[in-house]
Amino acid sequence: LRRHWPLDKAHHFESEGMALHLQTWFFMLSTRPFLQPSTAFKHGRVELGPRVDYLVNDMESSSLKTLLTGCLHDPSLMMKPHDMSIGHRGACMQFPEHTAESYRAAAAQGAGIIECDVAVTKDGELVCRHSQCDLHTTTNILATSLASKCKAPFVASDGTTEASAECCTSDITLAEFKTLCGKMDGADTSATTVEDYLKGTASWRTDLYSECGTLVSHAESIDLIKAYGAKFTPELKTYTQGDLALSYDEVRAKIAQEYLDANVDPSKVWLQSFNHPDIEYWLAQFPETFGKQAVRLDGEYCDGTLSGCALDDEFSTMRAAGVEYIAPPMQMLLQVKNGGYAPSEYALAAKAAGFKIITWTLERSGFLSSGGGWYYGTSNDFTNNDGDMYEMLHTLVSKVGIAGIFSDWPATVTFYANCMVTPERYSLMGERASGKFGRVELGPRV
Repeated sequence: LRRHWPLDKAHHFESEGMALHLQTWFFMLSTRPFLQPSTAFKHGRVELGPRVDYLVNDMESSSLKTLLTGCLHDPSLMMKPHDMSIGHRGACMQFPEHTAESYRAAAAQGAGIIECDVAVTKDGELVCRHSQCDLHTTTNILATSLASKCKAPFVASDGTTEASAECCTSDITLAEFKTLCGKMDGADTSATTVEDYLKGTASWRTDLYSECGTLVSHAESIDLIKAYGAKFTPELKTYTQGDLALSYDEVRAKIAQEYLDANVDPSKVWLQSFNHPDIEYWLAQFPETFGKQAVRLDGEYCDGTLSGCALDDEFSTMRAAGVEYIAPPMQMLLQVKNGGYAPSEYALAAKAAGFKIITWTLERSGFLSSGGGWYYGTSNDFTNNDGDMYEMLHTLVSKVGIAGIFSDWPATVTFYANCMVTPERYSLMGERASGKFGRVELGPRV
């Protein structure tokens, strides 16, 4: 361009504005001090958005707040994708879960690992849905001609009985599934019409991106997540064969095979399930690959005490069988002690047994001013502001020693991990890089 279109000759362009534009572009290329191969990411820069700043500023005064504030205002601090940050159904706090848009938002926020919950269609194909039967609350199926195929049709509320419906992925084929639009999960059970029933998005979420979320098959999710350079954690949902052609073992095998078909290294895949027979199958069939990283989700929902959980025998049995990863909800790993969050008895026992611990789910509780609800069940009386989630996350990382955490808004964890776990800074930063507010955060909307 310099040779053929001299930048001091504006008449070579249609307008002087074009010349100025190119002069600016070349200036940027020649003066950016931090574009090094070691700092380049496959899917561009991580975009945290403004929520991280809000959460840090909402924290009560503490040494952690001081450290996190320093990271917010440090323009040399890299924000890179991090495996501690796991996109729960993508980034479903604001994007319809298990849609292409939700997965892209999770990748943009630096989720190192992204989840596809796996359900099965009528013709035996694997798709990303949180439940085998949730289409009536996560898609627009009831407003389409496919509503006639639902397991249970829409029934309006009569003022006493709640409105209801049940639509399953096994009710329709993959081709039919792909015609649907994803929406924010929710339903208005007081509704008397389908239109009103399809509403019900929680007040602290948004329908801004819900016009028509793009549903994806499991194979499509692999391609999309792979293109962004992230890793994978598919969860096999409970499968009931019924009239479907695939047996349970065929589904267990198919979920792994689709990664092999896509030439994905099994070390980048964490298969997960609440059902121990699924874990046993993967350990037996893929002992040196998928089985080694199979994640046993713990659905006991105990209070984190040994007397309430009584899992010593189960821990030893699972470890002897080769289970390396266990994943309980956050509340089971925490207690409140001496005026702060602390590891629970369950957490200490799981560590002593040699498990690598993953937990769930951050950013799924709405406002924390009233205690945080179910996910904060063992600390409801202590948790009282949104910023507390960083104090809780810090305890989970520094004292429980978690390997990763699912989040409905991955940026929250990505920021913490880059600040507190594996901080890296650009080696060459000139005065141009400094700013009063640190880096500019565009967020995933762009």
